[in-house]
Amino acid sequence: MNILNCVRLLLIVTSLSPFTLSAQTPSTQEKKALDVPEWAYPGTATRQQVAPPPDFRRASTHFNTPIGLFEGQSDVGSALVPGSARYDTSTKQYTLDSAGYNIWYTRDEFRFLWKKMSGDVSLAADIDFPDPTGYGDRKAVLVIRQDLDDDSKQTLVALHGEGMLQLAQRPEKGLRVKDMEFRVGGRGRPSGKSPDSLVNVMAKRIGIEKRGDEFALFVSLEGEPMHQFGPPIKLKLSEPFYVGLGFCSHLPDKSDTAIFSNVVLENSAGKVH
Repeated sequence: MNILNCVRLLLIVTSLSPFTLSAQTPSTQEKKALDVPEWAYPGTATRQQVAPPPDFRRASTHFNTPIGLFEGQSDVGSALVPGSARYDTSTKQYTLDSAGYNIWYTRDEFRFLWKKMSGDVSLAADIDFPDPTGYGDRKAVLVIRQDLDDDSKQTLVALHGEGMLQLAQRPEKGLRVKDMEFRVGGRGRPSGKSPDSLVNVMAKRIGIEKRGDEFALFVSLEGEPMHQFGPPIKLKLSEPFYVGLGFCSHLPDKSDTAIFSNVVLENSAGKVH
């Protein structure tokens, strides 16, 4: 049976916090050494994740060195463990290493490779997580955002470590992220687990298209041509804006890795493939 005909989607439009999963809790000494605020840790079976304090901000760190298709890179929100990025000219793969409590709520922490652009945009990439044991809500993202501050107005598409797909936006600077979430499989999860029959289905390629003020998620689940998932969202951005690849481990004090390959970046709509 064609996978596109059998995949069941659960669409959730929400501004609630992400699902809670088990996570290793650092020792008191480790917390003190990195000065990790308690709110920055993800939820566990005994602890609910909470939003950052409304007035908490951390300046981003910028590296204006071109990398592949991108003009520069930043540690948006400056996670306590600095990020890094590498580009392999032979394979044309981008490897992003990043800690970061999340890309969510009213502020973000993630490594971001960016290019300033205007007009319509098509961006797509294959995504791989080399470490299969990484935290389930780690996020590899394709981002279009207004600026490089941790609370920027933005829209993004994300592939989570457990397989969830996401189309999200922060509608104005400093506001809480809202999103649409699509569960099509992955490794399964204790909370919001996908049906057992789908646990081996996990998207490998995602894309985002900006067409005027509309932004849409595109997906290929099993190598079929990319197709739009769900309705677009609307967001007005001033030009120029920042377009690129991002990753966060969803852990404030522990880095993880995502690899982006076969990257397509076009200054036009309708070019996601």
